[in-house]
This record gives sequence, C-alpha cells and structure tokens, in this order.
Amino acid sequence: MLQAKTNGKVLLSKNALKVLESRYLKRNTFGKVTETPLEMFQRVSKAVAQAELCWGSNTDVKVWEEKFYRMLTALHFLPNSPTLMNAGLSAPQLSACFVLPVEDHLKDIFSSLKLAALVQKSGGGTGFNFSHLRPKNDLLIHTQGQASGPVAFMKIFNTATTYIKQGGKRRGANMGILNIDHPDIEEFICCKRRENAFTNFNISIGIYDHFMNALQVDGDWLLIHPRTGAITKVVKAKHLWNLIIENAWSGGDPGLIFLDTINQFNPTPSLGTIEATNPCGEVPLLPYEACNLGSINVAAFIKQKKFDWPALEQTVILATRFLDNVIEASEFPSLRIKNMVKGNRKIGLGVMGWAEALSKLEIPYDSNHAVETGRTLMRFIAEKSLTASYMLARERGPFTNWQKHASNQHIPVRNATRTCIAPTGTISILANTSSSIEPYFALAYRRQHILEGSTLYESNNTLLEYLKQKHIDPAGVISHIEKTGTLRGMKSIPSSVKALFKTAPEIHPSWHLKHQKAFQEFTDNAVSKTINLPQKAKPSDVHDIYFSAWEMKLKGITIFRLNSRKKQVLDSGIKSDVKSCKVCIE
Repeated sequence: MLQAKTNGKVLLSKNALKVLESRYLKRNTFGKVTETPLEMFQRVSKAVAQAELCWGSNTDVKVWEEKFYRMLTALHFLPNSPTLMNAGLSAPQLSACFVLPVEDHLKDIFSSLKLAALVQKSGGGTGFNFSHLRPKNDLLIHTQGQASGPVAFMKIFNTATTYIKQGGKRRGANMGILNIDHPDIEEFICCKRRENAFTNFNISIGIYDHFMNALQVDGDWLLIHPRTGAITKVVKAKHLWNLIIENAWSGGDPGLIFLDTINQFNPTPSLGTIEATNPCGEVPLLPYEACNLGSINVAAFIKQKKFDWPALEQTVILATRFLDNVIEASEFPSLRIKNMVKGNRKIGLGVMGWAEALSKLEIPYDSNHAVETGRTLMRFIAEKSLTASYMLARERGPFTNWQKHASNQHIPVRNATRTCIAPTGTISILANTSSSIEPYFALAYRRQHILEGSTLYESNNTLLEYLKQKHIDPAGVISHIEKTGTLRGMKSIPSSVKALFKTAPEIHPSWHLKHQKAFQEFTDNAVSKTINLPQKAKPSDVHDIYFSAWEMKLKGITIFRLNSRKKQVLDSGIKSDVKSCKVCIE
C-alpha cells in the first residue's frame, strides 16, 4: 500500500492514493505499479516542460519543470486526468474534451465512431450532436429501406463505448445532443427513461431562444426534417417542454444546452457554429476540436480567512502556461483534430474547492456574500489568465486563427478560450477538496462506480477541523453525519455552523443558479453544474430551474433529484442506504 505522505513533499489522502494507484500511476507489462505519486508528478512536469524547447533552451525547460512540479505537488492545481495518466508516456494524448461531427451518411457516422473509439481509448471524452441525421423511418432512396434515426445510432455509439475503457482505466463518457426541432425529439427526450439505457451517455436538448419564446406564449413549434427543411410535424412547445421536465425529474436526463447563448460567445464564428459540448457540458467545441483542462484548488489559497491574491495570481499565470504547453506535448487521434486544436489553442482553467473555501471564509453558500465572492474570484482568475495568454502570445505568437477568424478579441492572445468550470469529480479527490463550484454533496458519503469493485468512504475534514477550532466535540457529530450525511437534527450544533456546512439538497436551487451565473460571467467556455434536489422536489421545481437558467443566460443546466435512479455515484451518509448524486468523472 502506498504511504499517505511521500517523502514529506506531497500529502495525499487515503482515497487519493487508492485512485492514483488504480488509474494514474504507471504500470509495467505485468500490471504492477512502477511509480510513486511523486514520480508521477515528476513525469508530468517534465513532459509538459519539454514543450518549452519549441521557444527556449534546456535551461528554460529545467526552470519550468521545477515550477510545474512545485505547483502540482502542493496540490494547488491539477490538470485533467488524461494529462496525469499519459504525459511522458509513448504517444501521449493529453486532452479530456472532444467534439466529433455526426453527418447523415453511413460512412461518416462510422468514421466518427472509429475516431471516438480512439479518443476514448486514450482517455478523452466525446460529445456529439445527432441532429443532422434523418429521422427514423425516413425513406432511403438508394436502398428503398428506412432510416434508423438518431436514437438507434446513439445506441451503437453507447454499445461501442461499453467495450472501450478510457486510457485502459475507465469507461468512456459521451454527451449526446439533439436539437429541439428534430422530428425524433420526443423519442430522444425519453430515451433514458429505462434505468440502464444509454449508461455511457449524458443527454441534453439543444434549445433555441425562439423555442423558449414560443413556450412563453403557449405557441406552436415546428419539427423540421434536417435534410429537406420540410415541416414534419407541428406540436405545442409546451408539450415538448413538459416532456423534458418529466424525464429530468424522474431520472436526471435530459439536461439543456442553450445554443444561441453558446454561439453568442463563440470566439471563432467564421470557423463554424458550435453544436455540441464535451460529456459534462463545460466546453462547447466546434467539430474536431479538443480542449485540455485544469483546475485550481482555491481552498488552498485561504489564509487567515482571506484569499492570498498574490499567490493565486502566480498560480493562475503558471497554470495557463502549463495548459498551453500541454497542447504541444500532446499527440492527437487524427490530423484534423490536431490542426483544429493548434489553430485555436483552447484551454480551460477552472476551480475546485469552492465550498471548502467558503467554509474557511465563514461565508454560507446560500448567501449574496458567497455569490459576490465567487464573482470576484472568477473575475480575478479570468483577468490574470487573459493577461498570461496575452504575454504568451507576445512570446510565442497568438493562436493561428486569431487574426482571420477571432471575434471580440481586442488584443492578440495565445488561446481562443482560457477558462471553464469542470466538475472535477476525480481530481478533487486527489486534491482532497470539494468538487468544482458545487456545495458539499454530503458531509459523509460513499463514492461508488469511481473505481471498479471498490467503494470510497469520505467524511468532511473541513467540518471536523472547524469544530475543533470552535471547541465542539466532534465525536457525536461524526456518528450523526455517517448516518445522515448532514448536520440536520443536531440540536447541539449552533445554527451558524449548520449554515456554513449545508449540503446541496438543503440549498434552494436559486442559490445554485446564482453561483453558476456568477462564475459564468467570467468564464470563456461554460460551467458544468448539477443542481442536486431533495427527493420531495416536484416537476414544477425542475421547470423553474430550467426556465430560470435560460433567463439568466447560462449556457447549460442539469438537475438530479435524490433517489430518482438506483445506480448513483455518490451515496449520502456512510452507514445509510440513502442515494443521490449523478456526477461527472473529470
């Protein structure tokens, strides 16, 4: 068993060590782990620093390798899983997020499936929009047969994914999108209603503003044949909306992708319209684009109940350089993907540890103070990352498509996008902090389906440390949260403490949305956010959330209601049988 403390330089939790040993650490041909966590960080730092040779010297490489190494081992910043898994190995593919087109020809469909297999084999996740496919039962002129339709082809993609582990270590992940005007939209909305259907897909509906306008006036909505442009059916917008709400309430899918808002902020519109995102929705991409991500552990920058802004600035600048280097250090599954990636050089720098940071600042998640603090934080990260990208452009040149294709880029920058908010489901375990900008899911819980055949048990160390500071005996608290996952019902705990450590289902959805909006305002890509609802939530609550998300100009939204599915990743309480959250792995 690996030791929790490695050479006194990096402190890792037991769960972090389990995850590292299972997924990240290098193995020999016999499957035996052949590196320590420190050696993994050395491998990654060295490989990413080697990119400096494109613009500097061996001396520069050593300098940046040491800087990257210190940042990683401090757990101040971690890149997406493929970078940790593959950097420094042969033919390393280091990006987490890909979007591939699905065109209405059989050879194109299976070409995309083949490319998706290569992406997932190397550790990436894939997003698809199936709206270009002709509807089910449409006449095939050349064979006089009938078309299978988008849902049928998505089943093929789902089955293929089952047999491809990402990087040989985890099952692949997909996002499937169908636009709200496709003739097969009703079938698509309901396709995950059965418990074990499309287990390798998150699904979302591509929503247009004019659909929402029709919904507001109880208007008609036209379903359009994607090849001919003919109207195939007229339905009430409210009928489709209610179908979406019903299915999301009953099982968490579909989510919504707001296509007009996404394309309003498309940095390279002349290259095409964005139609799809990565599996968790935080990176809208053009066909054949990929993006590598990384997240800063913002809880690590709280000193004496304040942000250490100078230290955070240094990390933002260094992390931006790291992510740009990853593009040079990476191999890609096809030349077309390589050209798109190097043409736009999109990166996604985000945050994790937000709930923990708020607890350390003694700010309740469901407060205007928290929302404004989040807005200030993300504005700071966005500005410093933009400055870093500008300085990299002066040193290395702007992204290739900047002068010809970029919009709203007043200064030449190295990267078409710089920020996004990923779910950080796995790397937050490594950093031993709360995930992304989410509130605490529970104060004690079980993680299942993260590691095959293994369950991870977690208790909130920030809470236990806080109780000690306030001279509150944690013994009874531990017993309570292991059963329930929350502080509810504990009369011995002050209300001020309960307010700081509320869990996601205890927080009104409006606060989830306010946090998402605050971070989205200063995020180039998008925010992956799941609003976890209590079991008693009603379909009308889902309606309010989804409609408000559109009104607030968010780029996407997902909800999950407690106990709405049997197989979940997170179970509230270590000793209970209460189940809940659907989370993303990256």
